[in-house]
Amino acid sequence: MLANLRKEERSLLYYITAFLAVGVLVLYLGQPEFNTVYELALGSGYKLPFWWFVVILSMGTMAGFWLISAYWRIAGFKCDPYLMPITASLTALGLIFLFRLRPQYAERQFVWLLFGLLALVIITTLLRKMDWLEDYKYIYVAAGVILLVLPIFFGREQYGARSWLDLGLFQLQSSEFVKLLLVMFLASFLSENRRVLSAGSDQLLGISIPGIREYGPLVVMWGISLLILVFQKDLGTALIYFCTFLAMVYAATARMFYVLAGLLLFSLGGTVAYYIFDHVQARVDIWLDPWAYSSGKGYQIVQSLFALGSGGLFGSGLGQGLPGLIPAVHTDFIFSAIVEELGLVGGCAVLVLYMCFIFRGFMIALTARNDFTALLATGFTALMGLQTFIIISGVIKLLPMTGVTLPFISYGGSSLVANFVLLGMLLNISHEVNQGNETEY
Repeated sequence: MLANLRKEERSLLYYITAFLAVGVLVLYLGQPEFNTVYELALGSGYKLPFWWFVVILSMGTMAGFWLISAYWRIAGFKCDPYLMPITASLTALGLIFLFRLRPQYAERQFVWLLFGLLALVIITTLLRKMDWLEDYKYIYVAAGVILLVLPIFFGREQYGARSWLDLGLFQLQSSEFVKLLLVMFLASFLSENRRVLSAGSDQLLGISIPGIREYGPLVVMWGISLLILVFQKDLGTALIYFCTFLAMVYAATARMFYVLAGLLLFSLGGTVAYYIFDHVQARVDIWLDPWAYSSGKGYQIVQSLFALGSGGLFGSGLGQGLPGLIPAVHTDFIFSAIVEELGLVGGCAVLVLYMCFIFRGFMIALTARNDFTALLATGFTALMGLQTFIIISGVIKLLPMTGVTLPFISYGGSSLVANFVLLGMLLNISHEVNQGNETEY
């Protein structure tokens, strides 16, 4: 079974390696700047031909994924064979467009990718048994609160959000790791209390409703989300936290009461924040009518809409569009660049990759060996799906722009490392499932 899993994984990595090679070749043939000399940002003034810079980073990326697959085969790791190839394809696509848009950020992304792959190896080596993590839920709460509070007092404001910690050599967005701690806490709390939460402990007009023990965490989570929205000015993170919370509560209890009550609370809080805080009002106003702010705050979303519209069905061709007109194209709006140059077909292909990731994640949750790991897999998968939905919805103006990254594709070191930790956790749960099935037979 192990040999078959890794064989399937390797066969998919062949296609992804070819995809990255073709993408780099198209850029080389279509852009004359590939023949220039590039000065490494992290190399103390060292220069090399831009072509070799791209080739080295591309080969290093795929070599990392290949080496991990080989290590897992030697170590007897029986994880899902599809999640890592899906991740590799998204990462490869992200590197191609970073080479195209902002080469200096591609170099930084590659460094963060190495840290992410290292985190993946460590997680899948040391945390293969996940059950013991259930006993430390209050440590997750304490660590999460500290990581959320630090940027409020010591953070730097970028893109309208105060959520970055400046550590000298690099900046860290602590909220990316708080998402993981949130899921781990909720999985532990809900697995312990799911029966009481499902049945309710009080009665109102003959309807079973939860008591303070049950709805208390809902109110606390609502408060934390609003604090993030108010003090860090980070609408995207607040929305992701709260929606992930609601998804996990519904998965644990199958009660729509919690979802409806949660949405009502968040709507009330968001409405009050809209009238009190200028940055919330600005985001909503730009969403409702970006053309009224096209020369100022709404410039990015207007250019994004132009890029999406000009892409058509098949796009202008890799390297042939004008995505550079969008200021934050390498982070928040990289999906706009993809659709402009690869068209609706390319954009849909990206969505299909994320859907495959989410499908495999929920399949792992359905086959998990206990409630804790099932909820853990559900939470991590919901987190990935919600972040993808929220950022793409902002880019196409379905929702207000939130400023979160597109997982594995957008430039963002903290997000990239956190997502590889998430991937490692999911793979560990799938390893337990496959190992248990093998033992049964």
